Amino acid sequence: MEEALLPKNGCSKAASSIATHTGGWKASFFIIGVEVAERMSYYSISSSLITYLTNDLHQSTATAAKNVNIWSGVTAILPFLGAFLADVYWGRYRTTLLSSIIYLLGLICLTTSVSVPYLKPPPCDTTERFCSKATPLQIGVFFISLYLIALGTGGHKPCIEAFGADQFDGDGEEDKHRSSFFNWWYFGQCFGALIALSIVLYIEENIGWGVGFAIPTVAMALALFVFLCGSVFYQHKLPSDNLLVCVRRTVSECFVRPRMDVLHLDHLKFPDGAVGEDKQPGEKSTSSSVEMQIEEFKLIQRLIPIWATCLMYGIVFAQSATFFTKQGSTMDRKIGGHFQIPPASLQCLIAISILVLVPVYDWMLVPVARKFTNHKRGITLLQRIGFGMFIAMVAMVVAALTEIKRLKEVKDNDLEDMPDAIVPMTIFWLLPQYVLYGISEVFTMVGMQEYFYDQMPQSMRSLGIAVFLSVLGIGSFLSSIIISIVDDLSSRSSEGSWFSDNLNKAHLDYYYWLLAALSAINLCIYIFCAKRYNNVKVESNVLVEEDMQT
Repeated sequence: MEEALLPKNGCSKAASSIATHTGGWKASFFIIGVEVAERMSYYSISSSLITYLTNDLHQSTATAAKNVNIWSGVTAILPFLGAFLADVYWGRYRTTLLSSIIYLLGLICLTTSVSVPYLKPPPCDTTERFCSKATPLQIGVFFISLYLIALGTGGHKPCIEAFGADQFDGDGEEDKHRSSFFNWWYFGQCFGALIALSIVLYIEENIGWGVGFAIPTVAMALALFVFLCGSVFYQHKLPSDNLLVCVRRTVSECFVRPRMDVLHLDHLKFPDGAVGEDKQPGEKSTSSSVEMQIEEFKLIQRLIPIWATCLMYGIVFAQSATFFTKQGSTMDRKIGGHFQIPPASLQCLIAISILVLVPVYDWMLVPVARKFTNHKRGITLLQRIGFGMFIAMVAMVVAALTEIKRLKEVKDNDLEDMPDAIVPMTIFWLLPQYVLYGISEVFTMVGMQEYFYDQMPQSMRSLGIAVFLSVLGIGSFLSSIIISIVDDLSSRSSEGSWFSDNLNKAHLDYYYWLLAALSAINLCIYIFCAKRYNNVKVESNVLVEEDMQT
């Protein structure tokens, strides 16, 4: 349905605002419910992926970590494609629907690949320390399934989140409800992740990968059903004229009329718009469509320094699903007499931290901060992001200190040459770094989602979510590159690679110190960029400058 024009004055305006945000929350319940299931599916795979690659596909630790980072990076980059299709062609609702079907198909293929004996290599011969390499067919089927899931995520992630925020359309109270929506959206994400990390991962490790991957497959099928059930409540926004549409039309001209001079202005099919309208003093300035698209381009361009300085956070963020998990696998994981915690399940501490802190942040910290700052969000989005970056840097320092402690235990117990031995040190030594990760996510991750959505033109907000996701994607790619460089350089030293397959001889502590130092330098650059940034957003065909200094 097309967006209705709301009354602009008096009691009618108040009534319409109440109706809008009430309907917005009804729709958001379905959308957040879908996200719970989707995140459960995603984390059931991503958090245990390095374990499957090393234990079942018999890849080395460094190779598996790079493959995880590359897949995570592609998964976070593909939302640009989904955002483009949504904002130019299909709209957010239809793009979400189609991508969810692709996502489900990928999960079905993945479950099949880990269940059929012919599609996975045999277990290692522990007596002779020999592992059969996976065949090209086995590797191909597994990774095709993974990248089908990545393709589905590429359309699902940017569209459904922007679609949920679209349900709160307007200023004033609606702006506050939309800000609250992002907090509870992330709460739903982490609830889904907690189910995956506490239940599904245990099933994967103790019952089997086939059953473990079948659970997220069923969950995604249910999520698709729930999404369709909520259709009657949704407020839809069809694609409209924007900068992306202009780019698409210009590119089309290049193919449709290849013999023409495409640089001639007459060939650029900009949408019609009001030009040169007089405005009264105090009125918002209205631009023509061409001028608006120029302003949209400038707006996106101004986001680049903030986006670039957020990439270091993406690099740090990638560590919890790779090296943190491998650390945990070497430590004492017993609770009681027989129960062992799956090493990847410790990531649930991140989710628990977020589930506790989001309500505290939304219900307590924001109202208190508003009294001191008079800012509708309590603190600015840029301040929120920067504080989370600082906590992430502290998490890297704590991770380095914990690894130093673990290596000391290894040396004291003469375990350097025993890679399969359990270090007499409880896995709960890793708890502080996971909790700090959770705290940093509440600030930086939620802040980035709302920031890049809010600072994009209304008709391009799927792209805004894609820009946010690209921070994690490119961060994963950069993490993979850094690992490769450090692995190559450190292998030439007398101590050997920092990422040795035998973690008792590795030096992850050096790597964590490196990331902490890079994070500190990056935080200084971020603060410099944030202080120079003035928020401007495009609402419909109107440019609005906001007072939102850091």
